[in-house]
Amino acid sequence: MPPARARREKRPTDRAVVCIINQNPRAASGDAPAPPPHPPVRPSERRLPPAHLAVTGRVIQVRDLTKRYKKSEVNAVDGISFDVSEGEFFALLGPNGAGKTTTISILTTTLIPSSGSVRIGGYDVKSQSNEVRQQIGIVFQQPSLDLNLTAEENVRFHAILYGLYPWRPSYRLMPAEYRTRFKELSGILGLKAEMFKPVKRFSGGMKRKLEIVRSLMHRPKVLFLDEPTAGLDADSRRSLWEYLKVIRVQTGATVFLTTHYLEEAEEADTICIIDGGKIVSFGSPTAIKKDLVEEYLLVTPADPAALSRELDAMSIPYAKGPEFKVALNGRTVHEILKAIETPLLSVRTHFPTLEDAYIAVLKKSDAPG
Repeated sequence: MPPARARREKRPTDRAVVCIINQNPRAASGDAPAPPPHPPVRPSERRLPPAHLAVTGRVIQVRDLTKRYKKSEVNAVDGISFDVSEGEFFALLGPNGAGKTTTISILTTTLIPSSGSVRIGGYDVKSQSNEVRQQIGIVFQQPSLDLNLTAEENVRFHAILYGLYPWRPSYRLMPAEYRTRFKELSGILGLKAEMFKPVKRFSGGMKRKLEIVRSLMHRPKVLFLDEPTAGLDADSRRSLWEYLKVIRVQTGATVFLTTHYLEEAEEADTICIIDGGKIVSFGSPTAIKKDLVEEYLLVTPADPAALSRELDAMSIPYAKGPEFKVALNGRTVHEILKAIETPLLSVRTHFPTLEDAYIAVLKKSDAPG
């Protein structure tokens, strides 16, 4: 047996790559395509991340990240820094052209930064891009499924390209580890009965769920969701997010979301809003709303003049109209209502939404000076 053949048989992951390449007829003429971008690594053989990751618990570390495209006079991303902890639900928000796509492209190793550093799972995105790719799963804004294959064939092809398992021509011949993981994820996402059907028969929501199954096969530390519900109807969006909550609990993966549907970010642990390539707000949804948008009461008094005198006497700010807009200013709703003696015909409480805060942030960012 030739030595090269012997060496290859000792490394089953290499055989898997050779099988894939040799399916291309050009391989026989020496014009074979380049090997897959991800080095073959079995789940049991994964390298442990650097020790500092276990100490800090930060799965994403971004420092002074800057990107300027050629012929551009301004930075698309302008010196941003932030951390994302393991298991965190992190949302990156911003208007079109704010730098979201550039940022997520750098974090997922598809774009090289001009300066600054990014580490994911302890690995540098520039010098250790292959290791970074083993740490992440991605659901792109535009679907990336082969519609001519079944759902299972799409997942199997992805797993083989990642080097997780050797190539096999059918599901039944795949290793037990693959079949177990496949059943687990398809069951969690409610696709178990559909996984052997052609993808072209799937609805938009089912295709998104399939992409999530595919992106989780290699047990990534971080799941990037780039506008995952774009183009889906309200029911499909709601269903997808219910399954994503289950995924977070059962896999412990960090979720990094970009979205234009602000209600999807309401449950995030941390929100980062960028505009003009800079971070303009950062914190929990509650903190962002509290800092930027006021809470107030809307009341309709039986005697507007009497209510005005009362509020002036108590130095409580208000705006007069068909309804009085009464600022809480740190007081509770109960305290305000208890202090008012004028009869009220109606009472409504306004609590700010993330959309209110988001709009306020962008207005403040656009203000001159």
